[in-house]
Amino acid sequence: MLEGILMGLTTAFSIKNLLMVIGGCLIGTFIGMLPGLGPMSIIAIMIPVAITIGDPSAALILLAGVYYGAIFGGSTSSILINAPGVASTVATSFDGYPMARQGKAGKALTIAAISSFCGGTIGAILLMIFAPVLASVALSFHSAEYFALMVVGLSAIATFAGTGQVAKAIMMTVAGLMLATVGEAALFNAPRFTGGVMDLQSGFSFITLAMAMFALPEAIFLVLDPKRSNTGDGGSGEIKDLRITCDEARAIAPVIGRQSIQGFLIGVLPGAGATIASFLGYAVERNIATDDDKKMFGKGSIKGLSAPETANNAACTGSFVPLLTLGIPGSGTTAILLGALVALNVTPGPRLMIDEPQIFWSVIISMYLGNLVLLILNLPLIPYIAKILAVPRNYLIPFILFFTLMGAYIGQNNATELLILVGLGVVATILRLADFPLPPLLIGFILGSMLENNFARSMQLYDGPSFIWERPMTMGLLILAVALVFLPGLRARRARIGRE
Repeated sequence: MLEGILMGLTTAFSIKNLLMVIGGCLIGTFIGMLPGLGPMSIIAIMIPVAITIGDPSAALILLAGVYYGAIFGGSTSSILINAPGVASTVATSFDGYPMARQGKAGKALTIAAISSFCGGTIGAILLMIFAPVLASVALSFHSAEYFALMVVGLSAIATFAGTGQVAKAIMMTVAGLMLATVGEAALFNAPRFTGGVMDLQSGFSFITLAMAMFALPEAIFLVLDPKRSNTGDGGSGEIKDLRITCDEARAIAPVIGRQSIQGFLIGVLPGAGATIASFLGYAVERNIATDDDKKMFGKGSIKGLSAPETANNAACTGSFVPLLTLGIPGSGTTAILLGALVALNVTPGPRLMIDEPQIFWSVIISMYLGNLVLLILNLPLIPYIAKILAVPRNYLIPFILFFTLMGAYIGQNNATELLILVGLGVVATILRLADFPLPPLLIGFILGSMLENNFARSMQLYDGPSFIWERPMTMGLLILAVALVFLPGLRARRARIGRE
């Protein structure tokens, strides 16, 4: 390992590869800020550029920099205008945007930058140490375990429900599961619930749904409530409270530690990815929070902001474990990276560390450099980025609408998406006025198709539900899901008994 690290340092610190890291991080950060233009789109565009470089190490370093740069930068639009740049930063908006509306945009961006840096850096350390071991663990996960993992994700709905809102959260989750069934299932080629609309055969786009649930209603609320654009700084546009205090640093330090490990482990699992890691990270931290801290979640909690930002960046790093050591893409983005590796005549798999160690170790070392570059680039720019909140309301509303519509259209390159966006956006606005929590709907939508596909596959392999008790890991995950559902209620009951 020491020899590999030295080789990686020599390769990664060459002038050419340093430029690749900086260039990839810059491109990824700015693309991540734009709703709809996520890492998958930009990496696909960058593949021809990477191939022309010729050097596989430099090409992969460039593409990897774009990848975690986009995840890093996606939090900006989530915090400032409630329009998630990429899917994995949706959970960031739950507390990041309320902080921005309270006049703490600078602090929110600082916490997001530090959490992202720590999550990515700790993830890179874990990748360096445990990659070969975790690759074998990932292989032990089959359809049954993935089904149970999706159930664990759905069990987090209670986390996003306020007092007396559990029934509403369940209704929203069911609505999300129903939306996930539209289009062709992975195991069946026949379209379902499309109403004869050809454009719905591939189902609803997550980006369109996310824009409709958060960004479009926000623009509508800005029209309905002129005071909503007041961010708490008197409208001066001056960014105050940029630094975090020692107490705030102590508060988020354990969150960063826990979510770096949890996010990395979720990223290691093929098919899980940064989006699920961010939602589960948020859910776990809210479930284990004290009663006083729990009241702040959804209203500007620094822990609620730090958790998903740490988890999604750690998961981004963890997704390289199955890609580099097994040749298995863990997400859509790493599937595109796998295609780039093949185009560069590099065969990822167990022998990559032996046959081409300079590629394996240089990519890992570049992750350290990339996260440091992202922190150095982003922290000085925070006061200027946050000034977007000082834009007058009559300019801010068209700005939000433009990027919302552009993100929905570019995501599918289909004008029908705009009609879907407007329709779902109006419904989401009505639901918000009726005090329905919208995050459970997104959780149900994200996990719905994966839940269905893995359940159907497991039922076929085991000729019934026997996989639940025949596979100990599956049983353990399902027990964990049940515990996550009932634990908040038990804690609340114990607290009431204690007060009595």
